[in-house]
Amino acid sequence: MNVRPATATCILLFFTAAAGAPAAGADFVPPNENLVADGVPAISRELAEATQRYTEFRSAAFRNWHPVKREMLVGTRFADTLQIHRVNFPGGARAQLTFSRDRTGGGSYDPLDGRFMLIRRDAGGGEYFQIYRQDFADGRVTLLTDGNSRNTGGAWSNGGRLYAYESTRRTGRDTDLYVIDPRDPATNRLVAPLEGGGWTTLDWSPDDRTLLVVEYKSINDSTLWLVDVATGKRTRVAMPPSSEPVSHRDARFSADGKGIFAVTDRNSEFSRLAAVDLATGKHRHLTDGADVDDLELSRNRRRIAIVENRHGASRLRVIDAGSGRDLKLPALPLGIVSGIGWHANGRDLGFTFGSAREPGDAWSIDVDAGKIVRWTESESGGIALGTLPEPRPIEWKSFDGRAITGFHYRPPASFAGRRPVVIDIHGGPESQARPRFIGRDNYLLNELGVAIIFPNVRGSAGFGKTFLKLDNGFLRDDSYKDIAALIDWIAGQPDLDPERIMVTGGSYGGHMTLAVAGFYSDRIRCALSVVGMSNLVSFLENTAGYRQDLRRAEYGDERDPKMREYLARIAPLNRAAQIRKPLFVVQGANDPRVPRSESEQIVATLKSAGTPVWYLMAKDEGHGFAKKANRDFQFYSTVVFVREHLLK
Repeated sequence: MNVRPATATCILLFFTAAAGAPAAGADFVPPNENLVADGVPAISRELAEATQRYTEFRSAAFRNWHPVKREMLVGTRFADTLQIHRVNFPGGARAQLTFSRDRTGGGSYDPLDGRFMLIRRDAGGGEYFQIYRQDFADGRVTLLTDGNSRNTGGAWSNGGRLYAYESTRRTGRDTDLYVIDPRDPATNRLVAPLEGGGWTTLDWSPDDRTLLVVEYKSINDSTLWLVDVATGKRTRVAMPPSSEPVSHRDARFSADGKGIFAVTDRNSEFSRLAAVDLATGKHRHLTDGADVDDLELSRNRRRIAIVENRHGASRLRVIDAGSGRDLKLPALPLGIVSGIGWHANGRDLGFTFGSAREPGDAWSIDVDAGKIVRWTESESGGIALGTLPEPRPIEWKSFDGRAITGFHYRPPASFAGRRPVVIDIHGGPESQARPRFIGRDNYLLNELGVAIIFPNVRGSAGFGKTFLKLDNGFLRDDSYKDIAALIDWIAGQPDLDPERIMVTGGSYGGHMTLAVAGFYSDRIRCALSVVGMSNLVSFLENTAGYRQDLRRAEYGDERDPKMREYLARIAPLNRAAQIRKPLFVVQGANDPRVPRSESEQIVATLKSAGTPVWYLMAKDEGHGFAKKANRDFQFYSTVVFVREHLLK
């Protein structure tokens, strides 16, 4: 660790006190009681103050409409964690409704009269979500699930009395189908025991007798089923024969219940919207040429709202369900639309909108009037949003001649010369780098002059199903080579410095970070892995049981000897001798996806080899840091790491 002499005494005291405060009067920011910092230098209060305006921005996400009034629920943060708020009218105050140490998800009004809402939360990021009913009359919160299992999904019946969801309570691994009247917890009942961890409820039939569910096996392979609510009998949705697995991302019943509208890649490179006849399985495609990311039908099922992914940006469309024709909508700025939802009036469509210059806020469109309405305007923390750089799309050729793309965020022109580069790799692996708001990372751009590149290596979503499959199983290390090719591309850019490159990422991006550090250590300056897998064999053996088979479909089955040998051979943990550049590892203690052991085994191995390694662990977090205090300290530490190991 490179320590300036003037700070050495303070740092010694910092680590002697087991995550306690440094010496009295020392001008440093200690980690809070939930953080364990090993090898991380003391953080000066001066740095915390200098970066503060980059940590105080907010965002707000549309969640749900009131069933009668024209008001909405949004998710936003005013204290340490994201909570549910009510907004009574566009531009109105965000009235906080939930108050929890952990983030609160969900936020779904009782569809009859809005007297209560359903919320969902876990403890410490462990993702064993519980469903609660919160009554507005007295604020009372009632637990509806068992308190121990993982409970997910959720769809209200058309009659507004019943709520369908999934739970692992029977076996701990399988996501079975349950139905409850939230007004009476005693009505909670198992509808259908299901095998596997990838089941999700999508919709109720118009007569509320049948549930439409999807069985997810992988991003390229999922099946639609009909489940009889009374008997639990399951019937596969009729589909034409296919020579390869087919993906069904989402689906809803048509108004007459005789068909469905499904987002599927059947006979297509992309996931398109199709009308499907339930009796024959006949498909009629309603869109073409781009993946459909989101789907929602109006209450009367006459209007279909979809969000298309076009080169990373979103296109919002509303389609007449009968004719298949598009309704004319006002144009939205270039950005990303998510979380769409119809008001019961059938004309107001709510959604979340964000962009490189917008952290994300709740908006709506009055489809009949053709009017866009902004409901929230989240604080920027003092950042002049209009001055932030718009990312430029880039493209380079990989080892096999395939074009790989990404987005390049450039620092202000006031920074002269070739700029150091951070390569930030997304998770998933089936996620996608898109032109989004990069939050705290704007400090690296604006104040340190660091360029940031977000690549979409093979296996990323948004580029067709062929591209999605290019990193599966024995092809895993081909995605590592895409980053090596990106480093070659950087060397050819007059404004980028190939001698100063840091690679980083979270989850699968954290695994990629460790892999690049192991395979191409001589080509980077340092690396920062957040909840990354250091060995895909041990990861597959130890990830939560309900996830194992879903992840084996992507990475390969470690129980197969040949696959196990391959995964072990490319594992960063087994290439630790080649990791010679400084590494920073961040981990949540309660992570069910990437267990804490994945980070700790690589940290221990590098320590024993004498490789510089920092480790930051949060005892009250899971798959990444959700609490603002923890995220801020992680960010301060990241800035110090960048200064010490990338910029010098």
